[in-house]
Amino acid sequence: MNEFILVILAYLIGSIPTAVWVSRYFFKIDIRDYGSGNAGATNTYRVLGSKWGTLVMMLDMLKGFLAVKLAYLLPFYVGDEFARTNFQIGLGLCAVVGHIFPVWAQFRGGKGVATLFGMVLAISPITAVCCVGIFTLVLYLTRFVSLSSILASISFPVFILVIFNVDNHAYRVFAVAVALLVMLTHQKNISRLLKGSESKAPIFKYRDRRKSRRQNNS
Repeated sequence: MNEFILVILAYLIGSIPTAVWVSRYFFKIDIRDYGSGNAGATNTYRVLGSKWGTLVMMLDMLKGFLAVKLAYLLPFYVGDEFARTNFQIGLGLCAVVGHIFPVWAQFRGGKGVATLFGMVLAISPITAVCCVGIFTLVLYLTRFVSLSSILASISFPVFILVIFNVDNHAYRVFAVAVALLVMLTHQKNISRLLKGSESKAPIFKYRDRRKSRRQNNS
């Protein structure tokens, strides 16, 4: 098994259209015909609810995680951490490309944020935990999954370049590229956020109801 085969396999893993298959199997619909039209966790949250959105998000993360771990199938990369990290970045990106352009779903996929996170989790768990902390905080405060994803992705190069100062040029370039990619794929969401028309995820509603009751009682 050589690098080329693993690259193709990583793309095929990323191409598994989790949201499409879940929506078709359990709801007899194509998630891409509803909401934003994307086959990803954010649109699944919006259309099918938090339970199914969380399931899709976890499975999409698993795609990126498994793709990165393929590097361990080649003995050379097991003993060379620097080369392994660089190869893992390539494998993870192939999975992300597969998620965005899935061969199993007419090349119409999602935006790749969850798959990117799974990839980062496999390569740098501490950084991933920091990013998910940013994501969770913003999501709790705003209930905007898109805004949470954008700010978490922007924080990623900050952690890599500034806070942890990772000494790997390929990884540093990758971190900046991730932030730019997420910004690029969320242009419509950014536009809706600025217009005030972005939909909120159906989570943390208990907090909003509690806040509303406090305001009504005051």
